[in-house]
Amino acid sequence: MEFVTESPQETQRLGEKLAPKLKNRTIALFGELGAGKTHFIQGLAAGLGIKKRILSPTFIFIRPYTQENFYHVDLYRAENSADIKRLGLEEILSEKATIAIEWPEKIIDKLQNPIKIYFEKIGENTRRIKVSG
Repeated sequence: MEFVTESPQETQRLGEKLAPKLKNRTIALFGELGAGKTHFIQGLAAGLGIKKRILSPTFIFIRPYTQENFYHVDLYRAENSADIKRLGLEEILSEKATIAIEWPEKIIDKLQNPIKIYFEKIGENTRRIKVSG
């Protein structure tokens, strides 16, 4: 599936719309900085019924929303496999939960059948978003 969004709000609405299909799945989000991954995840969380504010976990790596069975993972600052191992990600990946992972390139070989979503900037606010898996 391929989508084009024209604003951050539209990217959030797309995440919200796709949430039922992504529930209890591991989602690998690919794309450069500012491509819309976090906006999509905010919409995804809203579509899953999460009322809390969704912030990027760039500096803490993982934001768990355990009551909602949702994890937001950002591996941008992970420098090596030892950093990733210390996170306890293997345990999280074994749970039946919705796990959204930004910068999954660093662990893609550890993911079992993830939904892959690719974000591409094609304009200042326009994004091409491709979903596979």
